[in-house]
Amino acid sequence: MKEAPARLRRKPSWLINRASARAHRLIKETMDAAGGHAYHFAILAALDEFGPDSQVQIGQRCGIDQSDMHTMLNELAEQGHVARTPDPADRRRNLITLTPAGRRRLEDLDTKVTAVQDDILDALSATERDTLTALLTRTLG
Repeated sequence: MKEAPARLRRKPSWLINRASARAHRLIKETMDAAGGHAYHFAILAALDEFGPDSQVQIGQRCGIDQSDMHTMLNELAEQGHVARTPDPADRRRNLITLTPAGRRRLEDLDTKVTAVQDDILDALSATERDTLTALLTRTLG
């Protein structure tokens, strides 16, 4: 790839976009090789951390559109990684629960995603990675 104009290279938004595109590509390649999807990782991680919840709440927590959530949950349920059970507080909705197989799948995907992070941020020290994470977290408010 040819070098971008200096005016662009000095814009954090341009650099973030480029880094994001690279990260997205590497995560997609890794998830494809693992027979999964980045949304699978996000959903399983949310269930692991916050416990059973509704499809809507998980989607909002992870920033996943509801039509995509439906598809991803169907895939995860077919694979035995999540279970749908009636919500005792509201029988009109289901609670999505992480299964033991889902917890194992989450650990496997987490290892793979961590390896991608190491690849993406290879040029940074551990302290620089922590600083970058803190700064990006602050910009997201």
